[in-house]
Amino acid sequence: MTKLLIIYTGGTIGMKQDPETMSLVPFNFRQILEEVPELIKFNIDIDAYSFEPAIDSSDVQPEFWVELAKLIETNYRKYDGFVILHGTDTMAFTSSMLSFMLENLEKAVVLTGSQLPIGMLRTDGRENLISAIEIAAAKNADGRPCVPEVCVFFENELYRGNRTIKYNAENFKAFRSPNYPLLAEAGIHIKFNEAAIHYPSSWGNELKVNNIIDTKVGILKLYPGIQDKAVDAILATDGMRALILESFGCGNAPSSPWFINRIKKIILQGVVVVNVSQCNAGSVDMDAYATGCILKQAGLISAYDATFESTLAKLYFLLGKYEDNESVKFYMNENIKGEISKRK
Repeated sequence: MTKLLIIYTGGTIGMKQDPETMSLVPFNFRQILEEVPELIKFNIDIDAYSFEPAIDSSDVQPEFWVELAKLIETNYRKYDGFVILHGTDTMAFTSSMLSFMLENLEKAVVLTGSQLPIGMLRTDGRENLISAIEIAAAKNADGRPCVPEVCVFFENELYRGNRTIKYNAENFKAFRSPNYPLLAEAGIHIKFNEAAIHYPSSWGNELKVNNIIDTKVGILKLYPGIQDKAVDAILATDGMRALILESFGCGNAPSSPWFINRIKKIILQGVVVVNVSQCNAGSVDMDAYATGCILKQAGLISAYDATFESTLAKLYFLLGKYEDNESVKFYMNENIKGEISKRK
């Protein structure tokens, strides 16, 4: 029998209404079958683990990612797949981070959650949970997992974890994968898009957890009217090893000498500067316009069509793995976990 582990970290999905106070309170996911009796109909052995205390996703820190990855590592041989219940606000950050941390992954790790608590009548959490479990347990004809990667399931759609963004705070369709196809779609049947799913080149490799995370990353979001003092404050961040420049359009920025000279200076000091577009869809192309060409000549690295969440997670991962920033620069330009689509 297929065996799954549900990991409840926190978030809206794990709430129900107290019959006396009518307020929302967390319920014990170890009694998940009492809350979602439909799960009995699956021919799946389901265990549950709850983080104590539950974590509001807005409070997610790197220590949480390490604990979560180690929990998967500890239970990896015991279970055929994992479903992680997570708050929606930072779910795309966690799914991106896990995609880099879990090396040689050969089982499904499906993150899901909800916009309304599972204990409410109109909840989206029940369907998200049931479908996520079915996907995590699904196997191909050869007995291997249908989706052996970190992914996010929400409102009938399965996304690659490091290609996902949260784009709507109120709609049940809260997530998108703007630059990569769906991995699966749940209707009457769950249809897997095998051409988009990553399968290992060889099976049977031991899971390795990369648990050293270096967060010495600065963020500089461009906007019309940005002042030199605002830029200087960010560039002066103590110990900063990398900077994400959130640029306009396909990777453009002000061509003002004061701005370009400051960017050139920190690059000469060894800081890795990555160009990420503020647009959700499309790709950075620093060859398209003169302002982008100036950035490229200054030494910026393109994030291509990566999400902001994935770019940040990738930097955290690479900075933790390599002490020299040249290696970080090299691998930021490479497709490691299906997070970017490089133009040929």
